Amino acid sequence: MNKTVNKWKYPLILLLGIGVSNLGEWIYFIAFNLIVLDMTGSALAVSVLYIIRPLATLCTNFWAGSLIDRLNKKKIMVFLDLFRASLIGVLPLFDSILWIYLIIFIISMGNSIFGPTSMTYITKLIPIDHRKRFNSLHSLVSSSAFLIGPAIAGTLFLIGSPTIAIYINAVALFLSGLITLIMPNVEKSEVLITEDDKLTFKKIKLDWNTVTNFSSKNKYVILIYFLFTFITVVLAGGVDSLEAAFSKQVLELTDSDYSFLVTIAGAGTIIGALINSMLIRSISTSLLIGLGTVFVSIGYIIYAFSGTFTTAATGFFILSFFYSYANTGYLTFYQNNIPVNIMGRIGSAFGLIQSIFIIILTIIMGLVAEVNMIRNVVITVVFIMLLTSVLLFIISILPAKKIVFQSNLDNKYEHIAD
Repeated sequence: MNKTVNKWKYPLILLLGIGVSNLGEWIYFIAFNLIVLDMTGSALAVSVLYIIRPLATLCTNFWAGSLIDRLNKKKIMVFLDLFRASLIGVLPLFDSILWIYLIIFIISMGNSIFGPTSMTYITKLIPIDHRKRFNSLHSLVSSSAFLIGPAIAGTLFLIGSPTIAIYINAVALFLSGLITLIMPNVEKSEVLITEDDKLTFKKIKLDWNTVTNFSSKNKYVILIYFLFTFITVVLAGGVDSLEAAFSKQVLELTDSDYSFLVTIAGAGTIIGALINSMLIRSISTSLLIGLGTVFVSIGYIIYAFSGTFTTAATGFFILSFFYSYANTGYLTFYQNNIPVNIMGRIGSAFGLIQSIFIIILTIIMGLVAEVNMIRNVVITVVFIMLLTSVLLFIISILPAKKIVFQSNLDNKYEHIAD
């Protein structure tokens, strides 16, 4: 019993920090949509918020990975939590929309760095035989924040104003930073950077060559990664960008109906993540990724063809229920097959490429939706999603590639130089 407690002491503390941070981020996200809408009265001004993050990633990720792999991950995470908390704390003081966009852009740059950093830290902290379990709990914590965050935000708006929600997110990030401070320093004995190893353009170029070389030698791993993120990040993100317009204009839902629809999605995510965490040992990583993604796509298909609230809610529940399975499989696969000493560079490089696709697809879908029926646009994208997920499922269960999904490959790529 004591051994189990000791093994899970820091992972559980880390999950607490993740939960607090995610909760604050959801409150902040909803609050700022309303604040910008109240300030400008423009839906276009709100849509700019959805473009800022991928734009920030474009400006950050071509060099961020080089820093992440050479600096102490714990210190980066603590700094970014406190830095973002400070910026979010002063946001309500500005009444210029341009200044607000600028500060949100800087915060988004911090988010782009934090993601690959935390992934690398988690991979170093969690033993390989505990990763799948940890990732299932991670999905449960994140999905709980997805449901609870908007509920808290709604309550705050009733008793106060969106500004209060902004301050709560600043406090949440500050607490997350304090929680990270008590986490172990997983790189304490490692020499990560020296005076002669300063970041230069030449060094960044060499790092991109490292990413390219790894990708060319491990095409199957990269193919799984790209197919999964193309489905769940790029295509799903494109559909989600039209979600409000589809629900209100096509399905003719009221604001309360739409809010309830989001709540149902949150409930589906929590129930799926809870069952996933109990059954995780009996489901292979390849099935989690492949079959989980297929069912996510099926949920989107049901939603795209829905004509009533009940059908749309069914689609939302199915896609959110199975997302935790797919995401758990993906995280485990990624951690077991991407070398930890270049994980920051890999995550940043591919994050940059994803952002380019997200920006292009979001703009195209928005423009086409203006001149064509929104339903036609959504149906086209979700069919591409379903076909891609079936391809991912077939590729992920190939008998010849079974070893790639096993969890004994942690040191497979340790020969890769920094």
